[in-house]
Amino acid sequence: MKRLLFASLIISAIVASCYYDSEESLYPDLGSCDTLNVSYSGSIVPLMDNNCLSCHSNKTAASKGNDLRLQNYADIVANQDAIIASINHTGKNPMPKNTAKLKTCLIQQFEIWAADGSPDN
Repeated sequence: MKRLLFASLIISAIVASCYYDSEESLYPDLGSCDTLNVSYSGSIVPLMDNNCLSCHSNKTAASKGNDLRLQNYADIVANQDAIIASINHTGKNPMPKNTAKLKTCLIQQFEIWAADGSPDN
């Protein structure tokens, strides 16, 4: 019985000592999210280009994007509250459609930009 207990302790110690998680895998957005230099041209345009315009461009909105165009500054500002709800998956149309939420950093940048008055910079 003592041997079984001793063997169990040894195996537990070996298994526990092999556990390793890097900071990057545990906290992927840690330190890499610039929330101080958020701008329309530097933050919002790339977010929209990479995540939204495949369905919500002027060319695709009618067929893929429920006729919601997010091609330019005026379109985005006019729909920013709905965009915030959608990218947070709290609105009636979670976006991007049928996928996981955007990275936290991108959501934060959009929210900061909107809270700052949606400057066209």
